[in-house]
Amino acid sequence: MRRLLRFSAVVVLLLTCSAEHNVSAQTTKPSKATASDTADDWAYYGHDAGGMRYSPLKQINRENVAKLKVAWTYHTGDISDGKERPKRSGFETTPILVDGTLYLTTPFNRVIALDPETGKQRWSYDPMLERAGNYGDGLINRGVAVWLDPARARGKPCRREIFEATLDARLIALDGATGEPCRDFGNHGQISLREVARYVPGQYHMTSPPAVIGDIVVVGSAIDDNSRVDMPSGVVRGFDARTGALRWKWEPLPPNDLPSTDKKETKLWRTGAGNAWTVMVVDPVRDLVFVPTGSASPDYYGGLRLGDNKWANSIVALHAKTGEVAWAFQLVHHDLWDYDTAAAPLLATVQHDGQSVPVVIQGNKTGFIYVLNRDTGLPVFSVEERPVPQTDVPGEATAPTQPFPTAPPALVPQKLDAKDAWGITEADRTYCQEYLSGLRNEGIFTPPSVKGTLTIPGNVGGMNWSGSAYDPTRGLLIVNTNNLPAKVSVIPRDKFDEESDANTQGSGDYTEQYGAPYGLFRNFIFAKAHRLPCIAPPWGTLAAVDMNAGTIRWQVPLGSVAPDKPIVPLGAPSLGGPIVTAGGLIFIAGTLIDTAFRAFDVETGAEVWKAQLPTSGAATPMTYQLQPGGKQYLVIAAGGHSKITEEKQDDAIVAYTLP
Repeated sequence: MRRLLRFSAVVVLLLTCSAEHNVSAQTTKPSKATASDTADDWAYYGHDAGGMRYSPLKQINRENVAKLKVAWTYHTGDISDGKERPKRSGFETTPILVDGTLYLTTPFNRVIALDPETGKQRWSYDPMLERAGNYGDGLINRGVAVWLDPARARGKPCRREIFEATLDARLIALDGATGEPCRDFGNHGQISLREVARYVPGQYHMTSPPAVIGDIVVVGSAIDDNSRVDMPSGVVRGFDARTGALRWKWEPLPPNDLPSTDKKETKLWRTGAGNAWTVMVVDPVRDLVFVPTGSASPDYYGGLRLGDNKWANSIVALHAKTGEVAWAFQLVHHDLWDYDTAAAPLLATVQHDGQSVPVVIQGNKTGFIYVLNRDTGLPVFSVEERPVPQTDVPGEATAPTQPFPTAPPALVPQKLDAKDAWGITEADRTYCQEYLSGLRNEGIFTPPSVKGTLTIPGNVGGMNWSGSAYDPTRGLLIVNTNNLPAKVSVIPRDKFDEESDANTQGSGDYTEQYGAPYGLFRNFIFAKAHRLPCIAPPWGTLAAVDMNAGTIRWQVPLGSVAPDKPIVPLGAPSLGGPIVTAGGLIFIAGTLIDTAFRAFDVETGAEVWKAQLPTSGAATPMTYQLQPGGKQYLVIAAGGHSKITEEKQDDAIVAYTLP
């Protein structure tokens, strides 16, 4: 799952540093305005079933985007500052629009229906979440899914069902018209999702919307990282959309035998997770569900889960009716870096060798993008198994190779030599060079060590749950990425308590990894004085990748860690993704600390519009038009990131439109 290192102290210091930084602005010639003569909903988290996040609307375009104004703002009232409850809330929902109603979720798992033209509430449903629960990712939810029951007549209850998976592990079905629970579904509108191996309250929860295909609702799970070896099962399950009955289940990590010196003894893997915590997508024509999986537990020591750990860290195509594997492709073998498949898969068609090829585009925290044939799982751009550095930790067994795509190129740096360390002053640069010189450092996939290892990218990516968007008219994939290397140390069990109590390595995460012979320490690598990263900026980018050629069309800094201090270098880490429209525009927020909501020219990467949200928009936006000739609306949740305590919190859904 996507647990973050603690940014709090870092962010405060980032905001206080200063240095000269000159930026040359890019400009673009706007296109002519074109009135939209069609209507368009946003019926899935990613707009369409395959998650392209592309809208055919073009009423808002490069010529008039600067005229966007706030149309309405709705406040949910659901905020936790983490003081009275164990966890702080973040607002990550992407609303969906279907049947003329806007549906969204809150950090407390309330489901709300709004009038999409006025923002007025039509109904709300409260599942009575135990808000004091110690949920690993904080209080967050990314949205709902919908299903139309063809067996129910118009006007009948629950003809349109709204599905939400909750933090306390329930699947809930609501009537889209009224918000009342669908009584025929499970136990009066809900079923428990806690019937999994090694279930632990709080460590097993749901943060992303379910996927719906045919009459099946598919649900994964979010599982806490690093705390112990035997984490809950990462099982993916398909339920009957009408009754809630279990149709099938698929285990990413089925039981596997470990070799033993005693031939009479059979040992099993000691692991768990490998779970699908981010957004899944579906192909109704092929009857396939595309499941992105995370790392096996614990993340940074694999001596009790020998082998590649298939199918963790993979993209897996399941037959929707049975849950059987159609094909699978592993992006990281025997993960030791928390390199989850965090980005949602994206289904598109690319031109390759003179043919139109249906593909799955799958990004990873490594910064790699894999382009796979949707029918077979075979790489469209070749993938090479290359030797990687091997472990020196007793008991560990590193994968000898890892899969490197030959195209597109990696979107973030994957190595950092000590001599190339960056600092905003000479003193900072010297400190960074000395710090990096003390780490094991052989580039990407250098395994964790007792000495301490440079991991690049760090565990936030590369690509995270922000995902990507695809412009099918231009063949461009739009991706936001992070550039923050980290230090990772594994600490022998007999020394862990003493070291963590003394906190000899400075700010960062100490995690027990109970059941393993090693605990964990990790932190991002910053200069001592000004606390800026020891790698050259930008620390966050937005890129356009030509998916037909497998090349990067353009890449620009995204936001700023200190937007009110232009002397600080551009580029901020982000968690919250892009969308792209036929108006030639990319819309994205998501930047940490930076509260701007931005539009970029899809052709050039030039920023063409910016508006300040009430706080950071840690979510993916969406857009819609209710009727031909009507207004196009642009909507985003603005509430802040759950782990950035220096950010102001809010509970706003903000809608923009042209005057």
